[in-house]
Amino acid sequence: MADGYVDVLRDKREAARKAAYETPLEELHPARASLFRDDAMWPVFARLRAESPIHYTPDSNYGAYWSITRYNDILAVDSNHQVFSSAKGITLTPKAAQGFRDPNAPSGANFIAMDPPRHDVQRKTVSPALSPMALSVMAPLIRERAGLILDSLPVGEEFDWVDLVSKELTTMTLATLFNFPFEERRKLTFWSDTMTSPPGHGPVADIAELRKVMGECFSYFTGLWNERVNAEPTGDLISMLAHGEETRHMSMADFHANVALLIIGGNDTTRNTISGSVLALNQNPDQYAKLRANPDLIPSMVSETIRWQTPLAHMARTATQDFEMGGKTIKEGDKVVMWYVSGNRDDTVIENPDAYIIDRPRPRQHMSFGFGIHRCVGNRLAELQLTIIWEEIMKRFPDIQVLAEPKRSYSIFVKGYEDMRVVLPTRL
Repeated sequence: MADGYVDVLRDKREAARKAAYETPLEELHPARASLFRDDAMWPVFARLRAESPIHYTPDSNYGAYWSITRYNDILAVDSNHQVFSSAKGITLTPKAAQGFRDPNAPSGANFIAMDPPRHDVQRKTVSPALSPMALSVMAPLIRERAGLILDSLPVGEEFDWVDLVSKELTTMTLATLFNFPFEERRKLTFWSDTMTSPPGHGPVADIAELRKVMGECFSYFTGLWNERVNAEPTGDLISMLAHGEETRHMSMADFHANVALLIIGGNDTTRNTISGSVLALNQNPDQYAKLRANPDLIPSMVSETIRWQTPLAHMARTATQDFEMGGKTIKEGDKVVMWYVSGNRDDTVIENPDAYIIDRPRPRQHMSFGFGIHRCVGNRLAELQLTIIWEEIMKRFPDIQVLAEPKRSYSIFVKGYEDMRVVLPTRL
């Protein structure tokens, strides 16, 4: 870890805590992208868990919403799709972005933004591509690519880990899942960043450019659909949707919505946890030493990193009826936000949750994958990629040094990194 890094972290955390506890409770709300960009949301969530775990924000740049911040309350909401519906969106949408969709274009929905029975049949269609058997076939290819990526890295020179490693491995895997033209795979990265970054804080400058870029994305995938629907069925995600008994007649709007879900789910989450693992081990050198001494801890370290990082900070639901919770009345039609990032730091459920401990007794006790019918369909693939990349890292590099605070994503949804400067001092 670079000199001065620990001091910077300490000062930032103290400033964030001071701001969180000086703000009147009724004005405290966590849906501010600047908090996540500055890694300053932790004391906000800590205070809400302690003082107002079912917390109402009457107005914000995302409108009104309830914050659910404790582990067991989040579990209760996530497991009750009858009362808390996904059909009206699964994230908080900024007021400024509500004009993104062309009002003359048909609206579509992906399966994560559906309730049963539509959810069940669409999810079932793509699930075989992410089954244990399918992943066992894919694992050697992921390992080969991880090795090639790591062998291409410079030694003794500063570089961006996010771009050269995290993005590259996950984009390669996503291109394989789609059977997407491999030489054009970075389009997937670009489209993912476009969908998850507010205009002006990512690849596009404004709503007009966002609409243009996403039109290009969906037009490209429409072409792939037309190719696959007129060919023999194969095992890629597009072919599965194009030939699935319950999905082959879906509207193009629904297909595009599922494309967006699969791009984000297959890209941002794993790549940001790969980057997060490097950062976590640098911030906790005792755990890095533990891992070097015992590489068999890699699977446990992976699960702990998924908890510690929580790559998707929240999911949202809409109440279908009035519902009493924690002494508060959530009204029919209210937006309810499950802050997974907060639940994963709830000390009433997880012992010493702010600590990064790679050999926890129950490392899989986390909510980063969600619960119930919407539990992440690609959770095994995420764990597989993380495990393989670290197995290959440990064969090659005794140390990865983070040189400065990373540049974090300006987003309340994707909790990730845009840039992380590192150096590899030596190669084994």
